[in-house]
Amino acid sequence: MKKALFLLADGFEEVEAITPMDALSRAGVDVTTCGVTGKIVKSAHNVSVDTDITIDELEGEFDLIYLPGGIPGSTNLKANEKVCELIKKQNEENKLVAAICAAPAVVLGPCGLLDGKNATCYPGWGKEFPGFKFSDEGVVVDGNIVTAKAAGWAWEMGFALISLLFDEEKSVEVMNTVYYRI
Repeated sequence: MKKALFLLADGFEEVEAITPMDALSRAGVDVTTCGVTGKIVKSAHNVSVDTDITIDELEGEFDLIYLPGGIPGSTNLKANEKVCELIKKQNEENKLVAAICAAPAVVLGPCGLLDGKNATCYPGWGKEFPGFKFSDEGVVVDGNIVTAKAAGWAWEMGFALISLLFDEEKSVEVMNTVYYRI
């Protein structure tokens, strides 16, 4: 069974976390939520989420590590040394690392995961990682790094991840279960 880890920190954007999480779960992925700022994490819009584990309890390996955006969610992810260590290790093992909205510029870039890659992020947040030209595309896949622009691209991000973890057929199957653009 494929395994995904969703890193949640106070101030995360709930649509950017929950929507891809839902898509992956429908595809049969074992999704684990990990609180970076505590077991109960409060979103950017004050929705509290009781995570499965905290970052201090984290063990095991994952096929995918996912970072939602949101402010201050992305800056809270970046402030935790374990987050950068974890995604660097994932990248070195050529396993999937995905980030959306501000997280590509605020977390992936400074942690060195965008070197030589193409990526997208929320318009304007590219200034957080100067010298890198972010794409205007909604979802960008470059090797094992997957980035998406914003909450409006959350379903597409989930479907892209399903395609990478399984195949396009599985992605279309999940699209059909939620009547996505049918």
